[in-house]
Amino acid sequence: MATREYQFQGVAPGGQSVQGTIMASSKRKAKEKVEDLSEEHGFKPSDLKKRRTFFYKVRHPNGKVKEGEQKAFSADEVEEALQNMGLEVIKVRQKWFDFEFSPPQQDLIMFVRLAANLLRENLPFDEVLEMLVNDVSSKSLRQVIKDLNSDLKGGMNAEKAFNKHRDKLGKFTAYMLGIASKSGNMAEIYEATARFLERKDEFRSRVRSSMVMPAVTTVGMIGAMIWYVWYIVPATAGLFTNMGMDITLPPLTRYSLAFSHWLDANWLWVLIGTVTPIVAFVAWMRTEQGQFYLHKYMIKIPVLGKLLHKINIEIFCRVFAILYSGAGDNLRVLRVAAEACGNKYMEYRIRNVTIPMMTAQGASLVDALKASGVFTSMAITRFKSGAETGSVRESARQMADYYEQETELSLDAAVEGIQTGVSIIIAIGVLFLTILSAEMAFIQPSQADMMGM
Repeated sequence: MATREYQFQGVAPGGQSVQGTIMASSKRKAKEKVEDLSEEHGFKPSDLKKRRTFFYKVRHPNGKVKEGEQKAFSADEVEEALQNMGLEVIKVRQKWFDFEFSPPQQDLIMFVRLAANLLRENLPFDEVLEMLVNDVSSKSLRQVIKDLNSDLKGGMNAEKAFNKHRDKLGKFTAYMLGIASKSGNMAEIYEATARFLERKDEFRSRVRSSMVMPAVTTVGMIGAMIWYVWYIVPATAGLFTNMGMDITLPPLTRYSLAFSHWLDANWLWVLIGTVTPIVAFVAWMRTEQGQFYLHKYMIKIPVLGKLLHKINIEIFCRVFAILYSGAGDNLRVLRVAAEACGNKYMEYRIRNVTIPMMTAQGASLVDALKASGVFTSMAITRFKSGAETGSVRESARQMADYYEQETELSLDAAVEGIQTGVSIIIAIGVLFLTILSAEMAFIQPSQADMMGM
């Protein structure tokens, strides 16, 4: 669920006014957070407002009338800001349908990539944001950039400013761009983030393109077979039996005709029995529990599962190599890398096995990763070698590069295997329809039946 920004107000015991902002997915959760803050800091909450979008219409000093929209906690806030800019406010109203959508992945990748290129030219970050806000086609991403620029100019911590938009930027992207300002080289962090997003998007596009056509072809073939058996067979072979002719039908035609009659009597139950499990499975997959078990058993599928598992490890190692340092809070690096890997089961094992072993038991990184049970023997060996030589970061990067090359080759082989399987299904379907058509073509009534007609 998308998170929204809320502004709360209150009164301290001494009569001073208290004001602040929080992020929450709903107003109820925002109230709960405010209540926790009031108990902790000893103030009495008085008001809670959600940040909304407002339309405005203003007249410039040169007489031109312009319209626009701005996010704020109230219409008065928008009106006051416009008046301070020397504009005559004609109208301010709240947007009726204030829906917020995540920006397209391509726009997000372009934003990070262009920011990395501009930062490499040593341009100040505020100028980078001002340049990019006009080149972004997505309204939601444009609003994110405007908010970031405003928050950073207002003195907000960069990590907090980016974290406010983690539902639109993604957890990993928001974290990486947030810590970039603390690093010695922002361009390097942005470059690494852009490469990660491009790699992830490329894999999704290739999988989608390789699976859509086989899926459509298979569904179309099955539909054609059902239509032929349900409509064509009764209209041809069933014509003779309906006239009372004593004809011995060929076996495949006889079974197909019986199946057609069965479908006529039970088509509604067949439809319910087919659609209901699919809808229930899709709904279950959208839940946290469904994603956890789906990701757990998906990586155990013989061919495609191993490929997906190696891609998850590749992403983990890529993020780990970007953020890892010989000293410091590397437990947080593990959490971020686990979130970015894209597998809920791996994330759960790293969070609940690896990290507790390192904190509570003092286990080494290699032993803790091995105990999670979600890494290949090669990955554990490389981490062990890096730990012994003091080059864990370099080992993680090398492993990510190796798995990237291997998964590209494996994905091509998997796509060819899927296409071969679909071809076999189509061949079987065509063979079935050919034999069935040939059988019906040789059905001949007796001379007595013809005389009776």
